[in-house]
Amino acid sequence: MLAGCSAVARLGGQPPQRPPLPEGFRVVFNHRLGARYRSPITGQWRAGDDLEAFLLENVRQARRSILVAVQELSLPRLAEALVEQRRKGVRVQVVLENNYSAPWSEQHAADLTPHQRQRQTQLQALGWGDAVAILRRGGVPMLDDTADGSAGSGLMHHKFLVIDGQVVVTGSANFTASGIHGDPGAPQTRGNVNHLLRIESEELASLFSDEFRRLWGDGPGGQADSRFGIAKESGGLRTVQVGGTTVSVLFAPHRRRDPNHGLQLLETLLLNTRQRADLALFVFSEQRLATALGQLQAQGVAIRLLADPGFATRSFSEVLDLLGLALPDHRCGIEANNAPLKQALEGVGTPRLAAGDKMHHKVAVLDQRTVITGSFNWSPAGVHTQLR
Repeated sequence: MLAGCSAVARLGGQPPQRPPLPEGFRVVFNHRLGARYRSPITGQWRAGDDLEAFLLENVRQARRSILVAVQELSLPRLAEALVEQRRKGVRVQVVLENNYSAPWSEQHAADLTPHQRQRQTQLQALGWGDAVAILRRGGVPMLDDTADGSAGSGLMHHKFLVIDGQVVVTGSANFTASGIHGDPGAPQTRGNVNHLLRIESEELASLFSDEFRRLWGDGPGGQADSRFGIAKESGGLRTVQVGGTTVSVLFAPHRRRDPNHGLQLLETLLLNTRQRADLALFVFSEQRLATALGQLQAQGVAIRLLADPGFATRSFSEVLDLLGLALPDHRCGIEANNAPLKQALEGVGTPRLAAGDKMHHKVAVLDQRTVITGSFNWSPAGVHTQLR
């Protein structure tokens, strides 16, 4: 009988301690134990770091300049913070993807695709306001990937800030409610599984600032000298030192014949792994990387891979290859050059997520020494057509 029990339950123990990071680095994860914050959507406490608060903290620390290049920005508080910094004399410039560069409050549902209509409905349900409209009213200069005179770059997929030419904030998260906190009307969601990384380094900030200048050209209303997509020609891998840590940066896309492209880099890094490879990937659709993991397995390397549940079972997913499976597409065809492993990897799976949430990381940890991260999906589209 429990009816007479009046004791107050308490959780014992302590959350795991976060390992120390190298000097100049901070990283936050919106799905993690050991931290919690109150969701601005549901008002409930939830486990994880508040990525929106992290963005606001960095924006409010700026004294001279803020460069923003992100696929989507729909957080009104972040837009208001950028406007406030501009009013204080900070130079603020924003680049968005053309599908998300118009104020949603000014769009008509009849003119939108089903996905765009769903997004508009969700943003209306939040009742937070229109972030792009806030930026526009505040006089923040903005452009998108049609500024080069094209219809768009394939996908402007960047997710970074450069603060005062000294600090870079980047990672897997778009600056949206669904990407950070969860979906309105779906209180069980917690946002796509994402992270943000802050690195303090003038040299690294210079590389990201150069990339931003390629996108910006001479700004809104000027010549069509912005560069997006393949025309951007970002070059190869560049390396800087942040304290005692080596940081290498590669901006995409590249032409398929370019030896600097990201698939080649990923394959090289994987094949140099000797003991352990831990991966958390939203998209994994490149055969040569699946083959590389098969080679590592044959060499005795321990492999663990978490893949997005919604992507893992698509016919072109290499997650299936790692499991030794082949799945026909909707036309009953098998992908060309498909090569499932003869011996399935044991450490491959998908996380349990609320419907609507995505496992959105693009992360690998190799031999517990090398970290691969950013906005780069492990796919041919991510390497050759998407801007990141």
